[in-house]
Amino acid sequence: MQNMRAIGLNFLVAAACGALLSACAVGPDYKKPELATPAAYKENTGWKQAAPADAIKRGAWWEVFGDPVLNDLEKQIDVSNQSLKQAEAQYRQASALVSSARASFWPTLTTSPSATRSGRYGTSGGGIVSGGTVIGGTSTSGNPGSSHPANAYQLPFAASWEPDLWGSVRRTVEGDVANAQASAATLESTRLSLHASLAQTYFQLRIADEQKRLLDDTVDGYRKSLQLTQNQYNVGVAARADVVQAETQLKSAQVQAIDLGVARAQYEHAIALLIGKAPAEFSLAAQPLKVQPPVVPVDVPASLLERRPDVAVAERQAAAANAQIGVAEAAWFPTLTLSASGGYQNSVLSQLLDAPSRYWSIGPRLAETLFDGGARRAQSAQVRAAYDVAAANYRQVALAAFGNVEDNLAALRILEQEAAAQDDAVKSAEQALTITINQYRAGIVSYLNVITAQATAYSNERAAIALLGTRLNDSVALVKALGGGWEEKDLPAAGDISRKSTAPGDSATETAKQR
Repeated sequence: MQNMRAIGLNFLVAAACGALLSACAVGPDYKKPELATPAAYKENTGWKQAAPADAIKRGAWWEVFGDPVLNDLEKQIDVSNQSLKQAEAQYRQASALVSSARASFWPTLTTSPSATRSGRYGTSGGGIVSGGTVIGGTSTSGNPGSSHPANAYQLPFAASWEPDLWGSVRRTVEGDVANAQASAATLESTRLSLHASLAQTYFQLRIADEQKRLLDDTVDGYRKSLQLTQNQYNVGVAARADVVQAETQLKSAQVQAIDLGVARAQYEHAIALLIGKAPAEFSLAAQPLKVQPPVVPVDVPASLLERRPDVAVAERQAAAANAQIGVAEAAWFPTLTLSASGGYQNSVLSQLLDAPSRYWSIGPRLAETLFDGGARRAQSAQVRAAYDVAAANYRQVALAAFGNVEDNLAALRILEQEAAAQDDAVKSAEQALTITINQYRAGIVSYLNVITAQATAYSNERAAIALLGTRLNDSVALVKALGGGWEEKDLPAAGDISRKSTAPGDSATETAKQR
């Protein structure tokens, strides 16, 4: 037993020396790629600046629209959407890779107990020994060519450890942690996109409902106009052509009302898929749209880099690429492996643990590649170029994020002005229609004037509804462009990734645990 203790003590001493030698890690330490950020948004003129109390509600930004039906639908995405579950599972994959990489910090201990019974067949005098009998030859001993079966019992143990002298393992873990954080940010980016897509699709469906309501009202108006024209014709005031024109106008409006059902059905089906249901299991009753575009607070551009999950994905990918440089540089240095083995071996099971049955060996091994034809140099060049790619991608994603905010700020500002002008146009068109109908009844103008006035009124009202839909769509897009209330600090810390397999706040956690 003293020898076994000596083995363990020697191995621990060697491991401690290796740990002291593992204090350095080659390769550059990560620094976030530099990026020039504007002091303010160009299109933010006249827009409400963010104040502490104006922050978008974290996790439920859609509530700013004040639509209870939308709120209920949005809650179902976190529970049932399959794309979100896929992203959550991918994060758990990345988290497991971190745990796997961290295992390389520790020694490996193995054992393989065995029990065997063996013998041999021998030959003597040209014969073959079988069961103690010589066949076709002569034996030169009292036990011709035979071998007594023997037992062998072994209880071996082996330990090996490769100290992380140059930081290869640490850089690998660093890269895997960054990849896991990028996966967590991808999960949040997917979540944000799904919620935004649902809100936009919902508003498109409600706009279709409003257009259907307008067409139904228009059909009623055209039907009354047809009756008026028919009465005028019956008393000889109007021509038959006026009646035909009125009938044509009515039928055209009815066709448009029917055709609108196609788009509405498709929007309803899209909503069903987003909340994880088959279209046959979901329906949404028509109701008036009482929502107006909200005022979305906008902060300075610099804060956007910490609030967009897609920007966080690109930044974490750059960090992972930087860690691979250290892994590649560590390949230039020798590797040290500390190994020890020992155990018990005897032919008698009852004597297996006796002192004479013990055996052991211990020793280090140093390995270095002397020539590889430039493979390591090429690998170093490849990972450095990969980092440059990731850094450039991060800058481009950040610039695109600034552009998204600018686009939606400009759109909402201009569309607000357009909506005010469009409302005036609707009022004017309605007044013109009323005047024209009265003139037609008095016989001052022809029915063609009525048709023109009705078409103008309908066109302006439909344009106003479409404009409201565009403004609501762009309001959702602006919230999405600003990150939807998400912040970079929501990413899991490096120390938490190996302990938790789901992203913070993810509702799919319980589902994964149950499986």
